[in-house]
Amino acid sequence: MDRDKPQSKFYFKGMSLIFRVRDLLLPRRDVLEEVGIKPGFYVLDYGCGPGGYISALGRLLGTSGRIYALDMHPLAIRAVQKIALREKIENLETIHSDRETGLPDNSLDVVLLYDVFHGLSNPNGVLEEIHRVLKPDGILSLSDHHISKDRIISRVTETGLFRLSGKGSKTYSFLRE
Repeated sequence: MDRDKPQSKFYFKGMSLIFRVRDLLLPRRDVLEEVGIKPGFYVLDYGCGPGGYISALGRLLGTSGRIYALDMHPLAIRAVQKIALREKIENLETIHSDRETGLPDNSLDVVLLYDVFHGLSNPNGVLEEIHRVLKPDGILSLSDHHISKDRIISRVTETGLFRLSGKGSKTYSFLRE
């Protein structure tokens, strides 16, 4: 994420609790299935927070895929690492960063940008980094209930980096230009 500094420990713990309740009501696998993630894909959860998507990704990708979980908050990184240990997800790598992934160009099949876009201080910089690491046919899957549908589409497409390729009930899919 690209805010000036991570949220407080208290805020992060509260957010984590709210997300756990959300995940019980709306399973994360339902969201991910909309994207078309398949076994063997390389996926980045950009702004992974407390790791709500990690378990579902582990099951969808199998052992042949790879999960990258990026967040600027050290507690998020630790939470994701605990999930990976508990669920024996060995194909996961955490990235502690506020924007740069450190991943090779054209290396990812999907980037998840869920519920963080509204809070980015440099959204164009983040979109440039995502564009760089996505494969030419890779998908940027975006969802953010803090921003209207029209605003999401215009903010992503006005960069000239992505074009809208589809809308599910929970996510928007963009392809690289």
